[in-house]
Amino acid sequence: MTESSLTKNSAPSPNLRFAFRASAAALCCGLALALTVPVAVRAELDDLTHQLSHDIFKQLIEINTTDSVGSTTIAAQAMADRLLAAGYPAADVFVGGAAPNRGNMVARLRGTGARQPLLMICHLDVVEARREDWSVDPFKFLEKDGYYYGRGTSDVKDGDAILMTLMLRLKKEGFQPDRDLILALTADEEGGDANGVNWLLQNRRELIDAEYILNPDAGDFESEDGKKLLLGIEASEKLYSDFQLETKNKGGHSSEPGPDNAIYHLADGLTRLQHYQFPFELNDVTREYFKRKATIEGGQTGADIAGILKTPPAAPAMARLSESPFYNARLRTTCVATRLEGGHAYNALPQMARANVNCRILPGHTTEEVRQQLVKVLADPQISVAQVNAEWAWTRSNPATHLGPEMISAIEKVRDQMWPGVPVIPEMDAGASDGAITRTAGITTYGVAGVFADIHDDRAHGRDERVEVKSFYEGVDFYYRLVKVLSTKN
Repeated sequence: MTESSLTKNSAPSPNLRFAFRASAAALCCGLALALTVPVAVRAELDDLTHQLSHDIFKQLIEINTTDSVGSTTIAAQAMADRLLAAGYPAADVFVGGAAPNRGNMVARLRGTGARQPLLMICHLDVVEARREDWSVDPFKFLEKDGYYYGRGTSDVKDGDAILMTLMLRLKKEGFQPDRDLILALTADEEGGDANGVNWLLQNRRELIDAEYILNPDAGDFESEDGKKLLLGIEASEKLYSDFQLETKNKGGHSSEPGPDNAIYHLADGLTRLQHYQFPFELNDVTREYFKRKATIEGGQTGADIAGILKTPPAAPAMARLSESPFYNARLRTTCVATRLEGGHAYNALPQMARANVNCRILPGHTTEEVRQQLVKVLADPQISVAQVNAEWAWTRSNPATHLGPEMISAIEKVRDQMWPGVPVIPEMDAGASDGAITRTAGITTYGVAGVFADIHDDRAHGRDERVEVKSFYEGVDFYYRLVKVLSTKN
């Protein structure tokens, strides 16, 4: 276990001392500088809160937290420094993790204890981003055309910045909640061997035990062309699993090619997988989601959504909705090739070809069930199919969360204050989050994004990732209001 100087008597390293000074200076400057955010997006926030959230967001984006060369520990320590500078006791701020560069930060705002704690989780790590793939530097915080650009702006350092701003605001106000409020900023949600939520559950569960969890890295606050469509609260998510496809043969000299080629075998199998669709299926959560979505969409899409809710579902409607990656991912299990390698020399027939296939599996189905289906679809006995990292906590099935009346009531109360009339809808996330781990551990978990995103402009994990400036600051306001409602005795 690696712990920071916050939980040991040893002095912080020069790098951490520098990070502390930089973080404290940034906090002080943030409270003193004039607001740089356009007036049009100020909403209900005061200037100092805008500046503070902006500075935290910028700082996090410009700390590289990729698995290859980055460090979540630097980001975790920087956030811990801000909390300590704001008056949080050292005993209530923890930095530690499974490896020196995969640190997590956990902070607690003490309440009266009238109710069990509320935990907020959000990951610090981001997926890889190569400069040559982007039109801008992915690790420089850039504002352009009403958006903030940078790796992690939407997945999910916006959430980290929102929750950090919340904890600092509440401390500054002297707010005493009726329950402890806990923030955990964690490592390796995107991959790697040191998932922070799992590590905390296994090694320091007392730091994060709670009645329930809010996770900004799940759920969808959907918009389209500037119109807010719905507040999707994640109650379920698909099961993440990777499978390694591999084929081998004796190879030979490239001057004497024959039909038995490892790369061709694998390519043919992947082509069959590309054209295969897993069966259409609705569950309790997705059926309710589409039932409410049908009244929102209107037009052909609304009619098609109504069509799939019929018994039996209308095949043409299902086909049209399946053409949309967004809707298709909510209608069925999906599997897609994400990595490919093969061969050992330019002048030799390949003796091996290998691919990774990433699957997002509907609740109620197992990874072994999907593995067997992949074998059938590939239809080639020379292609082996094996699950990758079956021991990872997020590859195990997790139960759905019941959206209790307290949570729905709180979200609707804030909705009425900020976006009257926008419906609140339970949903199943097509992606995976740390909620899969916490639900498996028995902690009720709600995915509440807080930030609206256009359903036609999802750039998470992709090129030129961005978040709308106005939506980010609305998220700062939303989470502040929501957590106050959830931690104030009625």
